[in-house]
Amino acid sequence: MSDDTTALYDRIADRFGALLEGCPPDRWAAPSPCPGWTARDVAAHVVRNHRRALAGLDGSAFTAPGPDQDVRAAWRCVTTGVRGALRDPLLAVFPLGPDFGSIPFAAFIRRMACADTLIHTWDLARATGQEETLDPTGVAVATAILRPEDTAIRMVGAFGAAVPAPAGADAQTRLLTFLGRAV
Repeated sequence: MSDDTTALYDRIADRFGALLEGCPPDRWAAPSPCPGWTARDVAAHVVRNHRRALAGLDGSAFTAPGPDQDVRAAWRCVTTGVRGALRDPLLAVFPLGPDFGSIPFAAFIRRMACADTLIHTWDLARATGQEETLDPTGVAVATAILRPEDTAIRMVGAFGAAVPAPAGADAQTRLLTFLGRAV
């Protein structure tokens, strides 16, 4: 699983990073599809979740980037750490604690990359007026992970109620509408 997870993570992380780098300066404060969040809030959330994953390896503290911190630089740093851990044979299989469901680091990253970073990639693209196409394998993996958890993910701060997908919608649109995004 680790090789597939590493390749999938690399593609999703590269795409998120490209959106960060391509964000027009005047779009950081633009509203995102996540209620009450700006484009920068989405980026800071994804960085925080990556920092949390790395902290699971050593028990260190983690925070989201502060308002004056360069979120692009924070992303480059944290994604370098995740990539390194995925490629380390001991760290990739290191069991994270109960807060993470006691699963190996690579399994958590697969889940996080598809159930968080991938979806927020679309949110960031939408908020910043950039290309919204998501990794098709990531979409398939996210669908397989999230569909069975339908009722568990419907809570404040997670995913809202599903919205109807248009007839003949593609897999990306079906996933996004399942997660409450108006496409």
